[in-house]
Amino acid sequence: MSTSNKSRFRAQRAWWASSSKTERGTFAGATLIILTLAATSAFVWNSPNNPVNTAVNAVDAVVGPTREDELLAERNALLSQVVELQGELDATGADLTASEAEKTKIQAALWKTEGQLEALKASRKDAPVATQTPTETVVTAGAITAPSKSTLVAPKSPYLGLYTEQAPFNWATYDATAKKIGSNPNTVGYFGGWDEKFRANAVTSAWTRKKLPILTWEARPIAAANDVVDEPEYSLPKILDGDFDAYLTKYARDIKKTGLPLGIRLNHEMNGTWYPWSESVNGNSKGDYVKVWKHVHDIFEKEGANKLVIWIWAPNIINNLSSSQKSIDYLSGLYPGDTYVDWVGLSGYLRPNYKPDNDFSFDYTFKPSLDQLRAISNKPIILAEVGASEIGGHKAKWITSLFEGLEKPENSDIVGFSWFSLAVTTYVGGERATNDWRVDSRADTLAAFKAGLNRPTSRFTLTAN
Repeated sequence: MSTSNKSRFRAQRAWWASSSKTERGTFAGATLIILTLAATSAFVWNSPNNPVNTAVNAVDAVVGPTREDELLAERNALLSQVVELQGELDATGADLTASEAEKTKIQAALWKTEGQLEALKASRKDAPVATQTPTETVVTAGAITAPSKSTLVAPKSPYLGLYTEQAPFNWATYDATAKKIGSNPNTVGYFGGWDEKFRANAVTSAWTRKKLPILTWEARPIAAANDVVDEPEYSLPKILDGDFDAYLTKYARDIKKTGLPLGIRLNHEMNGTWYPWSESVNGNSKGDYVKVWKHVHDIFEKEGANKLVIWIWAPNIINNLSSSQKSIDYLSGLYPGDTYVDWVGLSGYLRPNYKPDNDFSFDYTFKPSLDQLRAISNKPIILAEVGASEIGGHKAKWITSLFEGLEKPENSDIVGFSWFSLAVTTYVGGERATNDWRVDSRADTLAAFKAGLNRPTSRFTLTAN
């Protein structure tokens, strides 16, 4: 989907607004940050429902008081970081850049601890396994196992995936959504920027729950402004000039070191004009997109990471693109070739600005684009990012048609879909609007989703929660 609808999910935005120009305002801002951090720390560690405490309680039941002492030591270490941060803020006053960095460090530590606890839990007691995930061919990383890439690329039944707030680093919203739909999804989607190192904890956290992690990997900073397509430091020519080769090499080596498979949706929706890797913006030229894809893939191949990576090439549906961008020649010019791709995919939404001829069906939304994908490649297809807005009142009907469409014999090459389950408020045409993409946005929407998964002719074979 376009970047304006992803700001809440894809980036950790600045958590503090710009300080006042006056000395008094600056002091007040720094003081408020200190108090906020202290309160947040206390809430996180004392809330009985926070994911770390939940994991701690689960582990305690398995390993007893010795491990409890170790967890207490880890907790105290993290709390010490908060105290240290508060001291630094006292000393630096309004150095908000420093406070942002420290907050990120603490959040990363929390995620790491959560991942370690999940891994320990998985090593001591059996975790639930989705029915459709084959286990006869596995890769092993420490106590964590996962199917091989070849097994994952050709599943026996379709994947059901979710994008939710903070998953796979925090599973609270993901689990709540899964409980509501009554099925256990088996993929988890998340976003990453090219200013971030490989986050192994995302992959380990996903596989401890037997879920395929799918990273949407964007060649720009993770906190990039949503309405900015000019990112000159991340232009395709700069990537081709080798400016990111060291970064890409390290990233590939870290994936190999983790030893667990993942999907990577690299520079998605490239056939639009809203991302800096599109060929018509940011100093890019025709042909650059394919060259960059191959360049990244070749580095991963050299480092041995491609044995673990499912490469997902996923344009946007063509319905609302310009006439020139709708042509199959345009789309095929962006395709790197079957040697460099494992799945082809689509982003496709029911948006509130639908055209008068929209009948809110699977075929209207996806068929023109699916026809082009199949003309370009015979690779398996994944609907990599889908959703529907409540505006207009057609969401339940669209969801019902989605599941009906997936059952058609001509769509048997579709290996699954990932639902973008968030509510996002944005400005469109100067007007503020909220698109509630969540599967549980209304009772009839949730009912349609549950009914779709449980149709007698459904190809999904997921376990119930």
